[in-house]
Amino acid sequence: MHATLPLLQATEFPALRRRTLDTLQVNLGYRCNQSCVHCHVNAGPKRTEMMDADTVALIPAVLTARGLAALDITGGAPELHDDFRRLVREARALGVRVIDRCNLTILFEPGHEDLAEFLATERVEVVASLPCYSVANVDRQRGDGVFERSIAALHRLNALGYGRGGDLVLNLVYNPLGPVLPPAQDALEAAYKRELGTRFGIVFDHLFTLTNMPIQRFGSMLISKGQFNDYMRLLKENFAAGNLDNVMCRSLVSVDWQGYLYDCDFNQQLGLPLAGAGRPHLRDLLDDDLHGRAIRVADHCYGCTAGQGSSCGGAL
Repeated sequence: MHATLPLLQATEFPALRRRTLDTLQVNLGYRCNQSCVHCHVNAGPKRTEMMDADTVALIPAVLTARGLAALDITGGAPELHDDFRRLVREARALGVRVIDRCNLTILFEPGHEDLAEFLATERVEVVASLPCYSVANVDRQRGDGVFERSIAALHRLNALGYGRGGDLVLNLVYNPLGPVLPPAQDALEAAYKRELGTRFGIVFDHLFTLTNMPIQRFGSMLISKGQFNDYMRLLKENFAAGNLDNVMCRSLVSVDWQGYLYDCDFNQQLGLPLAGAGRPHLRDLLDDDLHGRAIRVADHCYGCTAGQGSSCGGAL
């Protein structure tokens, strides 16, 4: 259990219940070619947790049984999983919208040189991390040389037709560098498009601004610097009840690398399983639509509802 969990469990966050499930968000494993400061998954090159083949095989069956519209694939770097491409093909063959949470630099890892072409062929929506349009800020958060490789990856995706307003969707993701709320999404998107377009000739569809969650690597950093309580106070003071209607846990379920279910990716990292008898698993979705089930909340939920709100699809 993560060190921040005792600080988050006692909460006055409003009770929530699930609506109709439309998105399956699957974490294929924690192995990644990067180790980012803000990473709430604590992913990195030395992580070994990866979903087994039997669990991966359940995913298309669940998509069919529940009639789901979207498969959101994440990690780590999900493309490092041996079954990533097979899963994408099977989901696309079902007519399901597939989202790849891509860190961009994976496109240059050995064995993945044709990854961009594969994603384009399968019409996979790419959601790519780029925490700033400044080389210094990106490399400080994600490692030396990451910005340069990210720009090269965006050029490759643009050359294939991504980000040009058609059916090859390219969305970027912004995370603040520290314990602050992200700026207004619309204004920052305009700045990103101006700076990336003018300086590098890069185009993309939308920018998602995500609030940093006070858990895992980022939460530990806050604790070590004595900033945890101040950050939680910031989130709570900026709580906006209007965001409750659109939080992602109402219509999304998160699946960990072992196939267990959680209300969101953040609950997954805190080890807070979906409410229900036993420990709900991916196979349970073959018969249960989860509608009306209580959502497990804790203080980190204020991160999704502070200010303009934050979700896997950006501001709420």
